[in-house]
Amino acid sequence: MPVKKPTARSEFKTGEHIVYPAHGVGRIVGIDTQEVAGIKLDLFVISFIKDKMTLRVPVPKATSVGMRKLADAATVKKSLETVRGRARIKRTMWSRRAQEYEAKINSGDLIAIAEVVRDLYRSESQPEQSYSERQLYEAALDRMAREISSVSRISETEAIRQIEQNLAKSPRRGAKPEGEAEEAQDKAA
Repeated sequence: MPVKKPTARSEFKTGEHIVYPAHGVGRIVGIDTQEVAGIKLDLFVISFIKDKMTLRVPVPKATSVGMRKLADAATVKKSLETVRGRARIKRTMWSRRAQEYEAKINSGDLIAIAEVVRDLYRSESQPEQSYSERQLYEAALDRMAREISSVSRISETEAIRQIEQNLAKSPRRGAKPEGEAEEAQDKAA
């Protein structure tokens, strides 16, 4: 009779929402045991409903691949403060910046994703974005909104509204400072 080895206690439970770095927020729907190359493996079955995708992650590898629990309320607050900050756009080629943004989005780190949202956001008065900028911005906004909606238990639409309200409060996107507004009126007169 085969000896059953004790299974390591996992920090993740069936039914809980988690963040998988490359795909965002998903829900653990179960733990399967499959035989792969003659070795029995316990696998987390993670469902990403919005993407209509199911992912299987080996239980022992879950944390090493970057899978984590949802952010806490303090981290969500810090991410919203991050989008309120001044955009930091490096003076490097777009292809290099795009790679850095993609890496931040796929890191699964809510603060890093908030930085991408902040840096790529364009208000109505700013110049149009390129297609690739828009794609990266929307991917980052979607990831951020999904996590905030799961943590705060609000809809994704409400989460996006919350993010956009914070983006509007950032220094260079809000109303012009008093002195500049008066100068503009003087020039018009």
